Amino acid sequence: MHNYLDFEKPIADLEGKIVELCHLSSDGEVDTEDEVTKLQAKVDKLLRQTYAKLSPWQKTQIARHPDRPHAVDYIKRLIDDFTYLAGDRTFAEDPAIVGGLGRFRGSSVVVIGNEKGADTNDRVAHNFGMARPEGYRKAIRLMELADRFHLPVITFIDTPGAYPGVDAEERGQAEAIARSIKTCFQIKTPLISVVIGEGGSGGAMALGAANSVTMLEHSIYSVISPEGCASILWRDGEQSKNAADSLKLTAQDLLRLGVIEGIVDEPLGGAHRSPEVAIMAVGDNIAGNLQDLVALDGGVLKSRRREKFLKIGSKIPE
Repeated sequence: MHNYLDFEKPIADLEGKIVELCHLSSDGEVDTEDEVTKLQAKVDKLLRQTYAKLSPWQKTQIARHPDRPHAVDYIKRLIDDFTYLAGDRTFAEDPAIVGGLGRFRGSSVVVIGNEKGADTNDRVAHNFGMARPEGYRKAIRLMELADRFHLPVITFIDTPGAYPGVDAEERGQAEAIARSIKTCFQIKTPLISVVIGEGGSGGAMALGAANSVTMLEHSIYSVISPEGCASILWRDGEQSKNAADSLKLTAQDLLRLGVIEGIVDEPLGGAHRSPEVAIMAVGDNIAGNLQDLVALDGGVLKSRRREKFLKIGSKIPE
C-alpha cells in the first residue's frame, strides 16, 4: 500500500476498493476482474486530473514523500562499481552526505548526494539529510579529487537544509557551505546536479552550483522552506501554503526564471509510485547533459558555470 498524501484521499479510497476486490477474487468467492479494471481506469483518470493541477504546497508534500527514491537508490541503480569514500579528513564522517567513485554508463565519475534515509532508523542515522560542516568538507574533498583526476561530478540534491544545531555552528557551518559553493565554481570538470526531492537553502546550494541543474517534475528548490518563511514573515506556521505560493519553488517556476536548465518528467502519480522509472529517466537526462559537457575544455566549463549564475535574476520574465 502507498503512503497517501492528504489531497490523495479520493485515490486512496478507490485503490482500497481494488485491494478488497482482489482479495475476494484470490479467495475464489467471486470474479472481480471487470470491476477491478473499471476502478483502475478511474484511478488513472483521477491521478491525471489531480497531478495536472498541483499547487506549490502539494508539490512540496510530494517532494518530501518518504517513498521517493533517495540518493543511495540512484547510486545503486545508475552507478556501477561504486566505492564509498568517507570522512572529511578534518573532523568526522557525516552520513547526511554520501559520496564516492564509480562508473556511470561506462565513464568514471565522482558522485555526491544528500541522503535522508528510507525508514525511521535510517533517517535518524542520516540525520534526515541535514549535513554538518564535515559533510560539506567531505563534498569539497571529493570535488577536488574529481578535479585532480579530470572526472565529471554528479550530485543528487535532497535535503531540507543544513543542520541548524549549535555543534554545527561551532564547527563553522556557514564557512563550510560557502567553501563548498566556491569549490563548485573552481573545478574544471563537468558538474551536473539533479534535485531529486527537496532542495533546501544553502544546504542544497552547496552541491548545486553546477554547469547543468535539473529538477524532477515534482521536486522543489528554495532559499528557505515554506514553514521557515511563514514563521519569519507571518509568525504563523499555518501560512506555509501561502509561503509556498510566493517562493516560486517548483521546477516549473524555476525553469521559467532561468534558475535551472531542465525538468525530468516523473511517472504518473510521482516518483514514489514508480521509482525505477524515475531513476532511469534521471539517468537518461544525466547522460545527455554529460555528453554535451565532456567535450568542453576545463576553462570553458568553469567560466560558463560562473557566467550562468551571474545571469540569474538579471531578466525576470513577466
